[in-house]
Amino acid sequence: MARIVKEEEYAEKRNAILAATQRLVFTKGYEQMTIQDILDNLQISKGAFYHYFDSKQAALEGLIAQMIEEMQQLLLPVVRDPALSALEKLRRFFGTLNQWKIGQKELMLALARVWYADNNIIVRQKLLAARETCLLPLLTEIIQQGVQEGTLATAFPEEAGGVVLALVQVLGETFGGLLFSLASDQADISRLERLIAAYSDALERVLGAPAGSLMLMDTQTIAEWYALPPHADFSN
Repeated sequence: MARIVKEEEYAEKRNAILAATQRLVFTKGYEQMTIQDILDNLQISKGAFYHYFDSKQAALEGLIAQMIEEMQQLLLPVVRDPALSALEKLRRFFGTLNQWKIGQKELMLALARVWYADNNIIVRQKLLAARETCLLPLLTEIIQQGVQEGTLATAFPEEAGGVVLALVQVLGETFGGLLFSLASDQADISRLERLIAAYSDALERVLGAPAGSLMLMDTQTIAEWYALPPHADFSN
């Protein structure tokens, strides 16, 4: 019992540091925040912080790892639902990811400024690898089901999930760049819709899915991303 209590206390204190890190990313930005800011926010000692994380970067990694775990928990019921076809699972898979990201929009936007910074290359590679480790088995399970059902036609069901994740990653990078550079008018929204349609078409071709059966992001989700917080500034 004592061991369980200690584990719970450890998790609680670690989560408190992650929550403070998230608050400071929102209010100060990752580049401006310091470990001392986290200490002051929680009224803890430097030793207490280093008991859980060895750097500010490690705390950021922990925060995003926590987000990835949340994603996995949301996606598992979709993947394991015996009543759903593979195509419906794929639709819900991408729909769930989109809605989860929208729910984390402020954090996603705050992290966008540091995500592609040169000094975060190693962190980015680690986090992309962690995301792939989380999502790839789930995608592979769906693809294998689709091949068995005859709704998907790929000769490489074991490898196709990796190709899909690569497509999604490039789409995310391209979409993010356009999102912050375009105006929120109908012409630019149409440009983003065309981008999504092109990648969705590529997805269908990779998986051998019927034309028009899959969409990586719908119009409503694109519009929600355009509703940026008034304080968001990604011009620097």
